[in-house]
Amino acid sequence: MGILNITPDSFSDGGDNFNVSATEIEATALRLIEEGATILDIGGVSTRPGSVAPSEEEELKRILPVVKTIRESKNEKLSTCLISIDTYRAKVAQECLEAGADIINDISMGLYDPQIFDVVA
Repeated sequence: MGILNITPDSFSDGGDNFNVSATEIEATALRLIEEGATILDIGGVSTRPGSVAPSEEEELKRILPVVKTIRESKNEKLSTCLISIDTYRAKVAQECLEAGADIINDISMGLYDPQIFDVVA
């Protein structure tokens, strides 16, 4: 699994993928796949200790364009890879699934937003 954290304060990548172009996202995603990832996990909320969660709208603004960029890529390795969305919000999950995501990775297991179960069912 390759991780694409679209946050300014990610503890794992230091915000490397925040506010970058679609071309840069495609290049990073392709590199992860070429290194062996079969799933790309995209997250827009940092779980770094002390981080402040963005609004639902901001989370969507961060990750929805990334899902669309990967899914609409002319590169078949990208356009056909599995996309996982790291979110605990039902609305974010729903919109990302509609945009072409395949998997929902909810770190809260439905505790933060129980409506997520209806979305993934």
